[in-house]
This record gives sequence, structure tokens and C-alpha cells, in this order.
Amino acid sequence: MAENEQNQEEVKKQEEQEKQEEGKQETEISEETKLKDTILLQKEQLDEQEDRLKRLMAEFDNFKKRSAKEREGLYNSLISDIFSSLLPVIDNLEKAAEAKTEDESYKQGVELVLKQFKDVLASNGVEEIETVGQTFDPELHEAVSSVIDETLGEKEIKEEYRKGYKIGSKVIRHSMVVVAN
Repeated sequence: MAENEQNQEEVKKQEEQEKQEEGKQETEISEETKLKDTILLQKEQLDEQEDRLKRLMAEFDNFKKRSAKEREGLYNSLISDIFSSLLPVIDNLEKAAEAKTEDESYKQGVELVLKQFKDVLASNGVEEIETVGQTFDPELHEAVSSVIDETLGEKEIKEEYRKGYKIGSKVIRHSMVVVAN
């Protein structure tokens, strides 16, 4: 009987040990599951943060591009305003350079001043609009009259009354022209 009781106690101890081991395994499994869930949650949060960061970077890049474009437009607008007020002076200098005079040094002086003005225009991106021999373009030219000339093509510019100027694609002043046919 004593042996039987000892065996029963040993069986109970073994059962208790097995229960404890099962409990430990369940605890380990539940801790492992919790750890995996935590890792997944952190990964989702990290992905969200990364996505927001990429969106912010893209927005900032777009802002920089938009600001640069606006600055360039403002600069061109200011330059065109300044030079549009100087264009009549250049027109008068061109007329003075074309006028006949007996004083060659006077004529050379006028031509030098005109050349300086044109150099300043060119250094600031201001270009003359090509006219004579070109096809009439209402975005660049202003037709003041039309003539019939069989030697010229349709809508071809025959003569220029006043030079036009532009900065890039923005017209400062339209060319005044005579259009053929």
C-alpha cells in the first residue's frame, strides 16, 4: 500500500509537472503571438509614417517647382515692364542711326549707344521678333495694313513699321507690320 501511495504521488507529481509544462508552453505561445502582433502593428505604423513622409516630400518638391516658376514669371514680368518703357528710346536711336548726317563721329556715337542698348536687351533675354519674310502670326505681329504683291506668299510680312520684342515666349511689344496678299 505504501508503494501504491508512492506511485500515486509520483503520478500526481508527473501530472502536475506536465500541467506546468503545458502552461509554460501555452504562455510561450501566447507571448510569441503577442510579440508577432506587436511587430505587425509596428510595421503597419512604420509603413504609414513612410507613406506620409513620401507624400510630404512630393508636396515639398511640387512647392519648390511652383515657386521657382512663379519667381521666373515675376522676373520676366518685371523685366518686360522696365524694357517696354525703354523701347521708344531704342526706336528713336534706330531712327537717329539711320538718318543721314555729315558728321561721322556723331553717327558712330549714336550707333554705339544703340549697340549698348541692344546688348543690355540681349543680356536680359529680350529678343527682337523676326518679321520681314516671315508668315504673319497674330500672337507676335500687329498688322497695320495689307498689300497685294504677287512676288510674296499669302500672309507673308512685306514691311516692318515698328520692331517687336519678346522675353522667351512672352511678347513685350508686338511688331507693327504690313502683310501681303
